[in-house]
Amino acid sequence: MSTSGSRNTCSNTSVHSQLAPDAPQQQYASESPLNAFVEKMRHEGLPAKVIDLFTSYISDVSEQATGHIPEQDISPVNQSQLKHVNELDQYEKTGKALARKAVAIKLNGGLGTSMGMQFAKSLLPVKDHMSFLDITIKQAITWQEEYGGSLPLVLMNSYNTHKDTLNELRYMNGLSQLPLCFVQHKFPKIQRDTLQPAECPDNQECEWNPPGHGDIYASLYLSGVLDTLIRQGRQYALVSNIDNLGAKLDLRMLGYMAEEQIPFLMEVTARTENDRKGGHLARFKDGRLILREVSQCQECDLDHFQNITRHCLFNTNNIWIDLVALKKNMQQKGLPKLPLILNPKTINPHDSSSTPIYQIETAMGAAISHFKNAQAIITTRDRFIPVKRTDDLLKVMSDYYLLDHSGTLKMNEANITQDLQVHLDPRYYSKFDNIYEKFKEGVPSLSSCTKLGISGDIIFNPSVSLKGDVTINNQTGNILLLPDDIALEGLVEIK
Repeated sequence: MSTSGSRNTCSNTSVHSQLAPDAPQQQYASESPLNAFVEKMRHEGLPAKVIDLFTSYISDVSEQATGHIPEQDISPVNQSQLKHVNELDQYEKTGKALARKAVAIKLNGGLGTSMGMQFAKSLLPVKDHMSFLDITIKQAITWQEEYGGSLPLVLMNSYNTHKDTLNELRYMNGLSQLPLCFVQHKFPKIQRDTLQPAECPDNQECEWNPPGHGDIYASLYLSGVLDTLIRQGRQYALVSNIDNLGAKLDLRMLGYMAEEQIPFLMEVTARTENDRKGGHLARFKDGRLILREVSQCQECDLDHFQNITRHCLFNTNNIWIDLVALKKNMQQKGLPKLPLILNPKTINPHDSSSTPIYQIETAMGAAISHFKNAQAIITTRDRFIPVKRTDDLLKVMSDYYLLDHSGTLKMNEANITQDLQVHLDPRYYSKFDNIYEKFKEGVPSLSSCTKLGISGDIIFNPSVSLKGDVTINNQTGNILLLPDDIALEGLVEIK
């Protein structure tokens, strides 16, 4: 990639010819580099179609492709160009008639390593002593009880979470029917300097990575789960992250998809400062919608990417799919080759000094450009409540969100802001068990809080009152136990 070195100057090369700055320049040995990957994946029992898809990405990488989507190739999408979910009331009757054709597919492949977890993230207690999985099951049972049919829930697990999830489901009280589960594929990691399969003899599991949630289409199709769902009469699926408790089946969007014959519908919402690094919606010059992630952005385009006024719509990763249309699409065109995300990491994610590698990943939202008549819709923020960090976890654990009898997580009507900012000192609060330790007796009310910043080691109790913009700074170097019934507001310095 030829650049002037300025962030404000980008090359004119297309997405397919973007060159990775650190891509190896040497030629391969006489043996084809693809052979080693093919044999490794065959030995692991991966399907031939997945191997073909992966090797097509390897060929792109060997030609120094990065998957970048230049700013000059796209244009922004404005809110005025899309419908809002609140405009869909007329479709609710149709949605209700089709309720038994709907199913929720939850992406359950993450370990929550960003919060120090080594087990399935969905098993983390998050609200009223219930885990993400507990609440997801509750939502599905509520839908089933109201509209009939089998349990409208499918879990896409990863090789990291499948065993933990099945063990939890087997011992779950009150669950008369297990949700359908399937396991996404895995890709071999790529050694950066040779573009050969990366090796980690001490822990061979480190040689593989989940291929991102873009693998859902291949996994649904090749596992037979897609055919099973269609045979059961399920035609419309809402796919979402299991850690987003706001994403649940919605009659209005269901009816809208059916009446307007939309094969693919992405829920988007207005970007905030917290979403500056998240994937945004854009449009190709030919009019097709596209999802661009930050890892697909050249450095010189980052200012544009993070401009939430220019690119104002954020992908919630709530995706509605017509399963019949999806099957027809793959029967005609094969597995979708989604835009490449080339993720530089180390082979051991917990050891930054281990071998530098690439992970090939894709995003499921990128399929929006693969479907004719694919659309996006602006949704309300309460359908996007992700828990990626302990800052998010604390908000969901608090009374800022309330959980009703159906498993619906909603913002507390008593909140004085719809955009509470929480910033926890990573030295003491970055791991999930830190949160349970520091807030062992319960989380103080956050409904009267607009911003919460905590610096230093502090143990809270639920009777603490927090109002407005609160910053607590413990500079003593010791653990601070806040007294009962104390009211805190503004900057609180403890020396």
